[in-house]
Amino acid sequence: MPARNLTIEYNDKIVRQFMIASVIWGAVGMLVGVLIASQLNFFQLNFSTSFLTFGRLRPLHTNAVIFALVGNMMFAGIYYSTQRLVKARLASDFLSRLHFWGWQAIIASAAVTLPLGLTRGKEYAELIWPINIAVALIWVVFAINFFWTLARRNEPSLYVAIWFYIATIITVAMLYIVNHLSWPTSWTHSYGVFAGVQDGLVQWWYGHNAVAFFLTTPILGIMYYFLPKAAGRPVYSYRLSVIHFWSLVFVYIWAGPHHLLNTALPNWLQMLGMTFSLMLWAPSWGGMLNGLFTLRGAWNKLRTDPVIKFFAAGVTFYGMSTFEGPLLSIKSVNALGHYSDWIIGHVHAGALGWNGFMAAGMFYFLAPKLWSKKLHSESLANLHFWLGLTGILLYVAAMWTSGITQGLMLNSTTEGGTLLTYPNFLDTLNTIRPLMLLRVVGGFLYLTGWFIMAYNLWRTIAGSQAVNGTVNVVVEDDAHAHEARPLGAVVTFLNPPVIFSGLGTVFACVWMFGGPVLQIVGIFGTAASVIMAWIHFESKGKRWAVWYDRLLVSAAPFTVLTLIAVAIGGLVQIIPGIVAHQAANVEDRLQKVYTPLELAGRDIYVSEGCYNCHSQMIRTLVPDVLRYGDYSRLGESIYDRPYQWGSRRTGPDLARVGSKYPNSWHYRHMEDPRQISAGSNMPPYPWLLENDIDVAALPSKIAVQRKLGVPFEEMTDAEIQAKVDAQAAEIVENLKGEGIYVAPEKQIVALISYLQKLGDYQEVTPHTASR
Repeated sequence: MPARNLTIEYNDKIVRQFMIASVIWGAVGMLVGVLIASQLNFFQLNFSTSFLTFGRLRPLHTNAVIFALVGNMMFAGIYYSTQRLVKARLASDFLSRLHFWGWQAIIASAAVTLPLGLTRGKEYAELIWPINIAVALIWVVFAINFFWTLARRNEPSLYVAIWFYIATIITVAMLYIVNHLSWPTSWTHSYGVFAGVQDGLVQWWYGHNAVAFFLTTPILGIMYYFLPKAAGRPVYSYRLSVIHFWSLVFVYIWAGPHHLLNTALPNWLQMLGMTFSLMLWAPSWGGMLNGLFTLRGAWNKLRTDPVIKFFAAGVTFYGMSTFEGPLLSIKSVNALGHYSDWIIGHVHAGALGWNGFMAAGMFYFLAPKLWSKKLHSESLANLHFWLGLTGILLYVAAMWTSGITQGLMLNSTTEGGTLLTYPNFLDTLNTIRPLMLLRVVGGFLYLTGWFIMAYNLWRTIAGSQAVNGTVNVVVEDDAHAHEARPLGAVVTFLNPPVIFSGLGTVFACVWMFGGPVLQIVGIFGTAASVIMAWIHFESKGKRWAVWYDRLLVSAAPFTVLTLIAVAIGGLVQIIPGIVAHQAANVEDRLQKVYTPLELAGRDIYVSEGCYNCHSQMIRTLVPDVLRYGDYSRLGESIYDRPYQWGSRRTGPDLARVGSKYPNSWHYRHMEDPRQISAGSNMPPYPWLLENDIDVAALPSKIAVQRKLGVPFEEMTDAEIQAKVDAQAAEIVENLKGEGIYVAPEKQIVALISYLQKLGDYQEVTPHTASR
């Protein structure tokens, strides 16, 4: 068949755009991070302004770092490496431009809406529904552009980095869509379709795996491409990369429940999350070692090459974070670390140490190539490295020490476990204040290093000529040369690797979820599957290798297998929870439905981001019960959208705060927290005393909740208004008796009604509750 030489010019303009956007948004996100860390030490830095409070800015910080810094960096790395790995230009310049500008518009929308208090109130999933639809659409644009490029490739086989990119695209789409399923009540508000423990389980199935498949798998793909390029050496072990990929994508998806240990989550799900989290040690460290061993023979570059410095440190932080994560998933360790600053240190070791350093290394590698000019200053790059390393080590060390101190103090008891050693929550807060301040210093050093990098890159780019990479390829002069590879002719799933993996998974599920007899069958079946697979591999290993090589020729079967691998864990976790989590199946307590005013107050609570500091989940631990009251039951939050179990306690748990304090206490606490709690770092909320309740929105909200299964009684708009007026008047009259005068239409009244509702439930007979 005739062939000809063809010179392909890559679309590196899109790479440059995403790279510059990552640097800029990264600086914004980290600057906000330093501000909110400072707010925890100095409440005055909230400026008594609703737009700048910790509760509203923390989601802005997390979204900016995850989706703006890492997201833009990820797209730059994927687009640069994919074109070179497949020896083809990106399929569509239009889709590339739409992807870039659409993503930046999403980030800008988040930067506007989150400080305004427009949020879904779920961690890493706060964006309102119109923006979520935009995210899904732009992600589809990215996927089409990527897979279309693979279909036009001039390389027959898919390199390891491409595997991780494929897993990222399909899994993030699945996670994002399921967790963001909502029913709108207006253009800026919606209620999720999941509630209570369902919502918590789906949220951390998403939240944990957003870390896995947005902050980890694409960066691992980038590691597998850029680290060998920078070191001038091949990947240490191809076989290890195969094991790393498939074990990671299968195991990671099961680990989400470890965020809900010692809570009202059913125990089998807690054990499932802990077990799979511990299993993650193996594939995670396999990937880390594969990266570090790739540097064998190139360690001399570590002294002089800033790119290698950043990559080596980034991979090391990946190993450290993936050791610490499974450690924190052990129930006894989690009892100490959960809700404390230890978790914050763990998250930032990954985000700044792994993602941030890999981003910096990639940018220093790319800038000279994309602008055909030597890096302005290696000395500044090295200064950036040492400032960043010092900053993140100070940050993490401060949070480790703070979190462990916090956990030990809050869990400490005396008199044989009958009394709390530190009954006042503020005792722990005041003890860790110096450590929280050290965290600010560490964050500031890291931010300073980032600004140095931005300056260094700007000086490199200034006055230089942007260039696009090119490659010469030999292509068949055939109309069908660029058609997608066939799906069925290339590979069949009826092969030993798939069959043994499927059998092992089925038997493992029987083992975990079956009765006594089935568990025995599951144990033996799982063991037999592993043994038979090992024997077959040892005797017929070449057939496995040939099958896998054939699998890599076509992207479609590979993608289908990856989707199956990641979907199994989610289905096993979520479906039983949806089926079982009904009002008729609660243990002994059922949540009372909110009144219209209480529902309005709850939405204000969510809008102000109070969930960022307060939990509403009393764990089944003696110190928690002594401090906050009887442990929480599953049925007590069965109608809550979003759920409010929390992930951090900068303030006390609020699950049973209702009726604990008079209305005047809550009023003065929101007006000026230090009137009530000397030494508190909570900001004042004076605007709640001035802004009116949005009563007009309540009919739509109640109608949506009814559609979602909440047993609200049918009410006309007038009846809703009358109920709001009656309950508000009662609270106002009560406050007047305490010498506090406030209009009944103010938001503080609705918030008080919600806070006084917390902990109110009805006793039910198990399995006979009526809806």
